[in-house]
Amino acid sequence: MDFVLAGVASCGACLFSNPLEVVKTRMQLQGELRSRGSYQVHYRNVFHAFYTIGKVDGLAGLQKGLVPGLMYQFFMNGVRLGSYAIIESSGYIKTDGRVSAVKSTLAGAVAGVVGAVMGSPVYLVKTHLQSQAAASIAVGHQYNHQGTFHALRAIYREHGLLGLWRGSGAAVPRVSVGSATQLCTFSSAKELVMDLQMFPKDSWLVALSAGMISSVAVVMAMTPFDVVSTRLYNQPVDQQGKGLLYKGFTDCFSKTLKKEGFLGVYKGLGASYFRVGPHTILCLFFWDELRKVYARLK
Repeated sequence: MDFVLAGVASCGACLFSNPLEVVKTRMQLQGELRSRGSYQVHYRNVFHAFYTIGKVDGLAGLQKGLVPGLMYQFFMNGVRLGSYAIIESSGYIKTDGRVSAVKSTLAGAVAGVVGAVMGSPVYLVKTHLQSQAAASIAVGHQYNHQGTFHALRAIYREHGLLGLWRGSGAAVPRVSVGSATQLCTFSSAKELVMDLQMFPKDSWLVALSAGMISSVAVVMAMTPFDVVSTRLYNQPVDQQGKGLLYKGFTDCFSKTLKKEGFLGVYKGLGASYFRVGPHTILCLFFWDELRKVYARLK
């Protein structure tokens, strides 16, 4: 039930945050293929990107990749948060009855690695689908997948089983860093809010407040990894499945820094917060509330 509750909570948050995930993906991809003639539009900010995508691709365009997004959330966060819940219930993350930042960070990182490996194939497909757009607003490499399962079959036929985990070298550190930051700050912030007695102990406002604090830390820690991850997942590949633009995480990171500067690895920061912030808050809030409901029913 720990895994199921975590997966359901993450899917609930995804329904609200997916349009911003589409915007974030497009903003992170723009600029990388300017020299190849594939750069056709400049998204000035989150709101301009949101308006442009909605105008050209329609409202449905803002929910591109929703199916793999829900699958990814259920498998990745189901495993990640479920694993952390089990570690937490065992008492490992506490020292003398208080949350230990070091232990909580380690537990979050380990849970993140497991979740990232599990969800990587679906994240690959999600990125491909969310980057697909009308020619007039296309950025990055464009795939022609007809849907989630068509994409999975196409990637498997062309690049084999390992091809489904292409880009996981960036996804694992991205999710691991994000997971460690998120769960450590959430646990610590939740304890702090209860110590301050700002709200009743079992109030839903405790989890909501802790989620808000956690969301800021998560976005700042994850965005550089997220930019690199998005570009590695979406880049074109040769017949052997090797990337044509980047060799791996370090190569992508260094090329982005060299070409686009420090702010290049923070591209889409506003979109990242508008996506990751609400998603983090809602996910942790739903997760905490579902666990309390299940505990009462049990």
